[in-house]
Amino acid sequence: MRTIYFDNAATTQPRREVVQAMLPYLGDEYGNPSSIYGIARVSRAALDGARERVAAILGADPKEIVFTGSGTEADNTAIKGVAFANRERGNHIITSSIEHHAVLDSVKRLEKHGFRATYLPVDAYGMVDPADVEAAITDKTILISIMHANNEVGTIEPIEEIAEIAKRHGVYLHTDAVQTAGHIPIDVKRLGVDLLSLSAHKFYGPKGVGALYVRRGVRMERYIDGGAQERNRRAGTENVAGIVGLAKALELAAEEMDAEMERVSRLRDRLIQGVMNRIGHVRLNGHPTRRLPGNASFCFEFIEGESLLLNLDMLGVCGSSGSACTSGSLEPSHVLLAMGVPHEVAHGSLRLTLGRYNTEEEVDYVLGHLPAIVEKLRAMSPFGQELGSATGACDKCAGAPEPAAKH
Repeated sequence: MRTIYFDNAATTQPRREVVQAMLPYLGDEYGNPSSIYGIARVSRAALDGARERVAAILGADPKEIVFTGSGTEADNTAIKGVAFANRERGNHIITSSIEHHAVLDSVKRLEKHGFRATYLPVDAYGMVDPADVEAAITDKTILISIMHANNEVGTIEPIEEIAEIAKRHGVYLHTDAVQTAGHIPIDVKRLGVDLLSLSAHKFYGPKGVGALYVRRGVRMERYIDGGAQERNRRAGTENVAGIVGLAKALELAAEEMDAEMERVSRLRDRLIQGVMNRIGHVRLNGHPTRRLPGNASFCFEFIEGESLLLNLDMLGVCGSSGSACTSGSLEPSHVLLAMGVPHEVAHGSLRLTLGRYNTEEEVDYVLGHLPAIVEKLRAMSPFGQELGSATGACDKCAGAPEPAAKH
């Protein structure tokens, strides 16, 4: 049976070029980059070269790049590191209610250590209002953490506007760019952020390696104690092969970004239009235009998202009912609930995320089977039987309203 992989927001297939670039550092070139002999210097050179290439793509200085073990570690390092290093200045942190748990749980952990937090609401598209950010700032605010784009619904947040506000008030701004790095342009200076997290396996690199941009001058304690690696900001021997792979993957993504954004967006729009035209009682989650190229997120009323996934899996189609990090949870998505999606509708979520290996034929394959799956599941559901039909629309699950002009 063929496999159609539509879960690229969860992880991506490593590119062949990336694997080839990593291979020497998984074998002969095994030296510890912190040592001084010949094979160690080879590893050090690879590490330094990767740091320079990543920095160049992000518009940063190489000294501002800290390699980590994941995007989650980068988020934890940024939030806890800044909070503890600046505690004498204040104890207030601002974030949004739709962040990844790597951010939300870090902030909640800090609340147990005496910090205060404001969790900003979002609108029906999952968009943070910059005016809400400014209104939440107090003389005790030391950090704002708002994601670059949401991992479940794909909405791209107004980070540049938020950065101007943060700068005006002298507050550090961190953004979780795990879903955007390698997919849409990122220039840390243009964005105006002080800290930015990314993860290699989200853009066709290896798992187990991430990076954190830390603007020069940011006061931040290190999160992991031990050696003096990464300029004393992240202890632990660097994952040289993984870092080389991260740099190669980001480099390839940057080179091909314009063409891929156009191609994947076209596939996404074909999928969204096909679903909305062929299936009734379905809601498109996220912003209709300010969304990631590969993200298509829906809620199907009267059925469970998990049932949809199982039926798609029997056809070889890989998708998700939300964040991969919460798979298996019976609770509806905190992101959808924060957007005002009714609890019972949020249970019928399906996230299909497209990438560089997907084709128009695969989109059409899913469109050819999904309506029948939805109809079958609704016929089995007591609520679906009351509905009596899989077509038409209702007030509760119709797509979100038209976007406001400012977006």
